Amino acid sequence: MPTPTGDAKTCSQGHRYYKSSDCPTCPICGQEPKNETGFLLLLSAPARRALENHGITSLQKLSEYSEKEILQFHGMGPASLPKLRAALEEAGLSFKS
Repeated sequence: MPTPTGDAKTCSQGHRYYKSSDCPTCPICGQEPKNETGFLLLLSAPARRALENHGITSLQKLSEYSEKEILQFHGMGPASLPKLRAALEEAGLSFKS
């Protein structure tokens, strides 16, 4: 069995885990199915978690950020931007300029 690396962390659900990065996502919670709806379902799990970790769970909240700011989030990649742009446009919103 490999030796754990990084700092021991405990999530809000009480799961104890080790991570060498500063990513706050508990690997146990990250594998649990979510009941998400809407635009978050369009995204990969890392991109979805990146938004959730910053409190972005609605298109209104997403529209308060620029594309450049969103791309800075750990787990968010450029492939997600077209999906996010389309979802915002459908709701009559856009990224902050």
